[in-house]
Amino acid sequence: MIRKAKLTDAKEIYALINSWSKKGKVLGRSLNYIYENIRDFWVYQEKKKIIGACALHAVGWQDLGEVKSLVVLPKFQHKKIGTKLVSRCIDEAKALGVKNVFALTFVPLFFKKLGFRQIDMKELPHKIWNDCVDCVYFPDCQEKAVILKLNN
Repeated sequence: MIRKAKLTDAKEIYALINSWSKKGKVLGRSLNYIYENIRDFWVYQEKKKIIGACALHAVGWQDLGEVKSLVVLPKFQHKKIGTKLVSRCIDEAKALGVKNVFALTFVPLFFKKLGFRQIDMKELPHKIWNDCVDCVYFPDCQEKAVILKLNN
């Protein structure tokens, strides 16, 4: 079941994200970051356990949204849970009137299969670089930028 995250989910989301971060597959997030941005998160839950999470963050007044922190427990990989979470974020973006959704990812092929196209990061507005300053990879970014134009 996919649902909006609650404050009580923050520690589980944090553990899930940072388990993938240690493997170099997603950027780590602080527990404080997750609490402050809990409204951005969707979770996939089975039997009271969160097995996946993903966030949609609205980016300023640019009609732009960012899919962030997509993670799924390893034993639930390849069951379309990540696809369902991203689709829910895209649906939310459309409802908000967002015209383009992007992601910065270590796995661009996953997003390309969902219709995103890879672009040069320089095509994105500077506003998206807020998180970059605190990133362990800054200024030598290891992520790829992908974008999806929405038909609202």
